[in-house]
Amino acid sequence: MRCILVILASVLSAMTVNAGEQSKNAYDFSFKTISGEPLPFSEFRGKLVMVVNTASECGFTGQYKNLQTVWSRYRDKGFVVLGVPSNDFGNQEPGEEAQIKSFCEVNFDVDFPLTSKVHVTGDDAHPFYRWASDEMGFLAKPRW
Repeated sequence: MRCILVILASVLSAMTVNAGEQSKNAYDFSFKTISGEPLPFSEFRGKLVMVVNTASECGFTGQYKNLQTVWSRYRDKGFVVLGVPSNDFGNQEPGEEAQIKSFCEVNFDVDFPLTSKVHVTGDDAHPFYRWASDEMGFLAKPRW
């Protein structure tokens, strides 16, 4: 989880992608939950969202516990931790969604929202990550 990407409320403000294109903001994007259900970002309107790239076999996997603590403490105050599993960094998330979900629940009692496993870098990156990278530049690009 060294490849943590934190995208806070500023991402959730309306920002244009390009002057010639229709305005986009984070609420225009959607993930799928780890269970395969739709997870539109519009569900998080008015909340502070921390998007975290995760990997079950990473040396920083223990941070799931800290993320769960933050989620438990602040979720009633409008703070959301959104875990985004990805295998883009050293193949440290090889499992399928059911395995990832079970690993997080059994080992760290995770109940914060997790998305399905997605690419967060490169040409196959999830549209949200491509948008965030275009919008906020180098600092928003997930890197290892």
